[in-house]
Amino acid sequence: MKITEKEFTTIIKGIYEDRDTICRNNPIGTREEILLWMTMCCLVSYLSIPELETPCFPSKPDAETYRQAIGFLISGGSFEDFDYLRYLEMFTSS
Repeated sequence: MKITEKEFTTIIKGIYEDRDTICRNNPIGTREEILLWMTMCCLVSYLSIPELETPCFPSKPDAETYRQAIGFLISGGSFEDFDYLRYLEMFTSS
């Protein structure tokens, strides 16, 4: 499965709109980390990434770790090149 920039934007907007509920129900880190974690999980599901190919982390991940994992998923799973980081910026101000 591949993703377009428009589809990625739709996922990001949905997560942003539901950010309060997502953060309230997933108290695993900072607000930004939680939203990035949710983005990564949505991409894994959307792109049908098998469990053995899902990003894993040797220690406790932080926001940068999640950004890199999202970049890894996007680089192998998008139809086109786009600046995914600009969409993730909205999570730093939420």
